[in-house]
Amino acid sequence: QVQLVESGGGLVQAGGSLRLSCAASGRTFRSYAMGWFRQAPGKERAFVAGISGSGLSTYYTDSVKGRFTISRDNAKNTVFLQMKSLKPEDSAVYYCAADNDYPSRYDVSGMDYWGRGTLVTVSP
Repeated sequence: QVQLVESGGGLVQAGGSLRLSCAASGRTFRSYAMGWFRQAPGKERAFVAGISGSGLSTYYTDSVKGRFTISRDNAKNTVFLQMKSLKPEDSAVYYCAADNDYPSRYDVSGMDYWGRGTLVTVSP
């Protein structure tokens, strides 16, 4: 069992930055691929970024490439999402998720554990 707790969300102006964190419980954190997903009001939850257990491989949805960076610190059981040049369309609840499968497909239905989410609001 893995418990995930996100933090770092908030209100920011367009063009600003935020850094999300996701703290995980358990001693096998490095065995999980981790992903960030987001869900805007009225929309389905969608993949944003993913990182392999080793941290060597990262993946991004096209709309955030060049603006968001996912990273992880396996010694601290934490995964991060650095978000820059934020746009109003980035506003959503951001969820951290863990996948025990290898390789991970980083899709909503395949992730094994989810956090409760943190709200990001980007004002125009």
